[in-house]
Amino acid sequence: MGVLLVFNGGFMLIPAIYSWLSQESVAFSIAVSAIISIFIGLLAMFFTKNHDKDISQREGYLIVTLGWLFMVLSGMLPYALSGEIKGIENIFFETMSGYTTTGASIINDIEALPEGILLWRSLTHWIGGMGIIVLAVAILPLFGIGGMQLFSAESPGPSADKVKPKIADTAKRLWLIYFGYTLSETILLKVAGMTWFDACNHALSTLSTGGFSTKNANLAYWNDNPSIQYIVIFFMFLAGTNFVVSYYAFKGKMANVLHNEEFKWYFLFIIGATAITSLSIYYFSDPSLASIEYPMVFGEAESAIRHGLFQVLAIITTTGFVSADYTLWTPLLTVLFFGLFFLGGSAGSTSGGIKVIRHLIMIKNGFQEFRRILHPNAILPVRYKGSSVDQKIVYNILGFFILYSLSFIIGAAVFAGTGLDFETALGASASSLGNVGPAFGELSPVDNYVSLSVFGKFWSSFLMLLGRLELFTVLILFTPYFWKNT
Repeated sequence: MGVLLVFNGGFMLIPAIYSWLSQESVAFSIAVSAIISIFIGLLAMFFTKNHDKDISQREGYLIVTLGWLFMVLSGMLPYALSGEIKGIENIFFETMSGYTTTGASIINDIEALPEGILLWRSLTHWIGGMGIIVLAVAILPLFGIGGMQLFSAESPGPSADKVKPKIADTAKRLWLIYFGYTLSETILLKVAGMTWFDACNHALSTLSTGGFSTKNANLAYWNDNPSIQYIVIFFMFLAGTNFVVSYYAFKGKMANVLHNEEFKWYFLFIIGATAITSLSIYYFSDPSLASIEYPMVFGEAESAIRHGLFQVLAIITTTGFVSADYTLWTPLLTVLFFGLFFLGGSAGSTSGGIKVIRHLIMIKNGFQEFRRILHPNAILPVRYKGSSVDQKIVYNILGFFILYSLSFIIGAAVFAGTGLDFETALGASASSLGNVGPAFGELSPVDNYVSLSVFGKFWSSFLMLLGRLELFTVLILFTPYFWKNT
């Protein structure tokens, strides 16, 4: 955790230097925040340097959860010391939303904030996107600390494809791809018409599937520049894809890409949802319902396809960017998008949600149950990528679905208890747990989360962390088994 705080403080120096060069008054506040984070991190490392460096599975889960919390507390400092965001609940919410790449915000006038604060806001996305723990395991071996326990706690999905035998090598290569994609999108967005500042911030948000923008209207600000939206669409797709698939593509192993079952279904889900959305926009949406803040051209095929593809990708990948107020489209699309809140991108991507691979295995297991009913004595395993899936993994996924459903229901019930209406409570729970950002009702794409009560903001923050660490990592800390020595 000391290492994480040092890294966090190091990243804070970037907006501090930018603010200083831009002669902004917040430069000092951000610099002090960086110094405090680095100092506390170095202090923690100094006092624990001689401790046992073998990390057990139990300690890995504890370090991951506490590491995220300490990163969030550290990340709050620039907002708090600069005074740009008022209220501890608002500062905590905005910071948690950043690190968990949810993209929900309580800021009413984003464009009024100093650019240094906006840059730090986007950087919290980028740090959390690939997983601050994965970044740490690339460095921890230098201190003699193994990283497999941390990696499995950060990525507790059904499979853990490793690019290289050593987890630290895997982390370094994935971060290299992550950085390369971010740099490429920044350059392309600048060429397409954004300023360097806007291009950098939106690239940081896109690759992390976060959704923070430098404009009040989000990506709808550039609705008159389709090339910008197409660039963001392309990189949202990449960000929602397993980064190991990107690695194989760069290595020229296209067979591994084309035969990847999850990638194939991820692509098909996007195509299917986009077709439904685009046709609904083109034929059935009422042009008079287009909001002033999010203007779009109705009745044109290209506009319908572009906005349909953009919003489908923004929801599936849990990026949460907005090019139009999709809640004003047809009721069919409202239901469709609500369902997409639970889909998520690929395992091994920066997106949130349940993930495509879990849906696939659940569906496959469901069809196998029909066969098992007809052939009760037959051994019929679930198969994925041509191999049978260990029954333990199937049970793990079943347990995950049950916990996710219960978390969603309880989350919505608590939100309703704070006074939210039915539609808003459901949307807030699904969006927070899935790390999506915009929701429905009072939390639609043209609104934000500032209207939530103080408790509602902390509750939403808890659901964000729960969803980002995929339930088990956080919930296991609340079980009596975790704290027993046996």
